[in-house]
Parts: sequence; structure tokens; C-alpha cells
Amino acid sequence: MIDVDRNDSVYQAFEKAATDFGPRPFLRVPAKSAAPYADGAVEYTYDATRNRVHELIAAYSARDLRVGERVALAFDSRLEVYLHLLALNAIGVSIVPLNSSASDDEILHLVAHSDCRCIVALPEYIDRLTALDGKTAACEVLSENDLAAAVVAREENPSAHDLTTIAGVPKSSATSSATEAALLYTSGTTGKPKGCILSNEYFLALGTWYNELGDICSMDEDDRLLTPLPPNHMNALCTSFPAMMLCGGCVIQMDRFHPRWWWNTVGEEKVTIIHCLGVMTAILLTLPENDEEYFADQVKFCFGPGSDPKHQVRFEQRFGVPLIEAWAMTESGAGGMTIAYKEPRHVGQRCIGKPIDSTEFRVVDESDADVAAGEPGELLVRARGDDPRKRFFSGYYKDQDATEDGWRGGWWHTGDVVREGDDGCLYFVDRRKNVIRRSGENIAAVEVEAVLLRHPDVLGCAVCAVPDEMRGDEVFAFIISQTCSDTRDIFDHCMEHLTYFKVPGYIAFVPTIPLTASQKVSRGEIKQTARNLIASGECDDLREFKKRKRTGQ
Repeated sequence: MIDVDRNDSVYQAFEKAATDFGPRPFLRVPAKSAAPYADGAVEYTYDATRNRVHELIAAYSARDLRVGERVALAFDSRLEVYLHLLALNAIGVSIVPLNSSASDDEILHLVAHSDCRCIVALPEYIDRLTALDGKTAACEVLSENDLAAAVVAREENPSAHDLTTIAGVPKSSATSSATEAALLYTSGTTGKPKGCILSNEYFLALGTWYNELGDICSMDEDDRLLTPLPPNHMNALCTSFPAMMLCGGCVIQMDRFHPRWWWNTVGEEKVTIIHCLGVMTAILLTLPENDEEYFADQVKFCFGPGSDPKHQVRFEQRFGVPLIEAWAMTESGAGGMTIAYKEPRHVGQRCIGKPIDSTEFRVVDESDADVAAGEPGELLVRARGDDPRKRFFSGYYKDQDATEDGWRGGWWHTGDVVREGDDGCLYFVDRRKNVIRRSGENIAAVEVEAVLLRHPDVLGCAVCAVPDEMRGDEVFAFIISQTCSDTRDIFDHCMEHLTYFKVPGYIAFVPTIPLTASQKVSRGEIKQTARNLIASGECDDLREFKKRKRTGQ
């Protein structure tokens, strides 16, 4: 692993990696994933990445972007996300990754809330995003061709701005490890997604942590990490990417999860590390058993947090690959996390391992008092040492109150309930916060409720999680309406205003919704009622209609 200095930025660390690992493969898309836009696989060595990043630095510098500004990226799971991250990081500019499958309302919220300077997008998204931008007039929408044109204009009329250089590339001296590298949006309990400020230190701490684990999760420059997870999430952008960059390995980025040719890809791409989510391991286990090779001698481990305990056992038995459980959240970064990467892993018991050495933890009741040994309670975490927030996120953008509430008492309140075993391992129990986690996506119930209440026939509603064997959780909606009896109409309304995975998979019309003494929705009661209604068939199952929007829509 390369040596990372305390004050390095992501770009500075990459320059060191490119010097050490120049001709080795760094970023790659398999041929099948690249088929819509390329004749074969797309690959960048460290040297080729450096060359392309230098071109992009020149393009962005020509637009006079300043340290601390933001650029939104609409590249989905293309390698451009990583290339533009490095280029913008070199000049101290942060990225805001967008998800094209999000609704117009959701994209507008991210663009407006993040105060991004501009949006850089794939050509097929330009018209849609330009139309959206017309509603806010907040920033301009550009393609890579537009960036190239800016370089030509800059050469014809050079700017007077002074720039220092690193390896011959413009680099602002104001950039530091604390400078924001990305603003990632994650669902909370207040409805609209919150913007998590992630620093250079955050990225490099995660990459360093992963490289230093060892044991089952050892890695080196020969590793090839396959991920179907999108770069608008922490897992791919902030964990897989810096981990491979620091050790000289290769990130193999798929456009999405393709179960039927998954193992062929693992073999063809000589994959040694797999990243996925619990829902994906569940889907792989549904495929018919045949003579297909699973490459157990080639793959070191599969990092698949959130797997159903019974699936973890079956996965390891069938495929011969350790399925590693872990716990983290975007907010906690490398400062507060757990991982079951060494024996005993307690396979099949929902064990998330022990907190890493640099993490302190407590298990508390609703009054923040420590619970008795072995009893369930909320997990609180912080970094050891003088700075409890070290290697955590830097805070929620424009929401200092929520940031400080999460850090009340000097501990980060995760909202997740765990219990501690006799050997110090932690076991995941449930989520205290009212967040639905479907296929690895966090969904705030109140965000879905807000959209439901915009339907003219909905007088009241409540949304909760129900168990789903394939996806972990599914969204269940209770609806009060005197004029509507068509759940499909309500479902279609949600599809128009929400990303498809947030839309209720189950809907039930009810006369009332149970409330607490303080007139709040009784979350515990509605969860049990929802399960009962599914068991009795007294609700509409709309899961088959939850479809991802086609590219460009």
C-alpha cells in the first residue's frame, strides 16, 4: 500500500499510486456492462487514468471553479464518476453524484440543496437535466464536449489566475485533508435526503482501513474488485475505489447487478474480491444449481453486508467463498464501524463482528444509559482519542442541528439496535430509526408519506418497513381515503414523484391509523399490523410493478 500523508487529498494520493503502479489496470468496465456505449470492455491503467484526469483538470480549471464549490455528476455507474472525482479533487472542488433513476423532484432537491456550480452529464441526460435546471436557474448543464470547448476558449483568452502545480497539474494550495471531496445524500428520518459532507480524510481513511484489515480480507496490487454498486453510494465511491487505489489493485465496475451472468463475469475478469449487498446474495441463491464454476480458489472473499443469516450459511456452503458481514453508515465512515473478518465470525447469526480498534462503542437504552450485558440497545460509536469525530463525516450540509443531535453526549447515535455477545462480537437486532432499508437503499418513511399526502384523495397515511426475504425490507403504506379505492392509482402517483425503490410495494386502505398518547404514529403497532395484513392477504401486493426507469427517461 502506498504511504498516505496526514494532509493528503484524494488526488495527491492518486498521483502517488500512479507513480508506483503506472502500467497496472486501475479502472475497468466488463464488455457486457459497457455494451450500450463501447465495442468491448473499457479499461484505464493508472497511467491512462492520470492522463485523462490531467485533461479534465485543464477543462475544469478553464471554468474558474473555486475551492469549496461543487459539481454534480450524472454518469450513473460509468468510470467517468471516478475520473471526474479525481480531476475536481485536484482543484479542491467537491462532487455531488446524481442517480438518473431518481424522479425529477428528487434530482431538483439535490441540485438546489447542494448549491452546485454546474451539472456534468452523459449526453443522453442533457435535455432532461437542462429542462430541470430551467425550473431553478441554479446552475448550468454540461457535457464533456462542453468542458473541452472551455479549454479551447481558455487557451485563446488565458485567465490571469495564478495556480501552483503538483506533477505539472494545477493544484490549489488551499486544499487539505479536511477539504470536502463529495456531498453524498442519504435518507434520514426528517423526510428529504440529507447531504453528508465527506472530506479527503474520510475517503483515504476508509481506503487505509480496508487495506490494513488483513486476515480473510487481505488485499494487494494483484486484487481485482468487482462491484455492481453505484458510485453515488459510500460503498463503491468511498470504500472500493480508494481501497484499490491505495494498494494498486483494479476496480471492476458493473453497470448494475446481473445475476445470470454474474459468475461468468467473475471468471472472465479474474475477480479476487466481490462487493455486493444482502439482496444480491439472496438472488444468487435462487439461481438453479448446475455445473457452473464459482471460482472458489480465485475469490478471496465476498463483502456482502446485510445478508440474511440463513443466506450467509447457504452462500458459503454453495459457492465456497467467505461472505463477510459488517456494519457502517455514511455518517460513520472509518471512524465508527464493525466487521466480522476473522474467526469466530458466527456465520448465520447476524454477527457484524467487533468494532475496529480505533472505534469506541456503547450499547444504550432510550435514555442513553448503558444496557446490561447481552441486552439489546442502540449502538453508539465514536473515534478513540482526543477527536471523537475523526474519520467520520464532517456534518450534514445546511443542517447543523441534525448534526449536533446525532452527536449528542459526544457519541454518534446510529439508530441501530445491537446486542453484545460474550466474546465482544456485536449482533444486529433492528433499526430504531424509522428508516426502511430495501436492497441496500435507505428510505425515509416520512419522505414517502409526504409524497402520498400530495395525492388529492389521501387524507392520511403511514409508511413502515415489512420483512422481505429477497430485499431485506419492503415499503408498506397505510392509506386513509374516503374517495379512492384504487391502490394502483396511488402507486402510479408515487412512481411519478419517487425513485422506484421508494414506492410502496404493499398498500392497504384503513379507516384509522394507530397513534401514541402524544398523537404520533405508533410505529411499532403499524409494523405488526402490516405483517398481519400481508399474512392474511388484506392488502394489495404491488411489488411486481416496481420497475427501474429506462435510461434517459
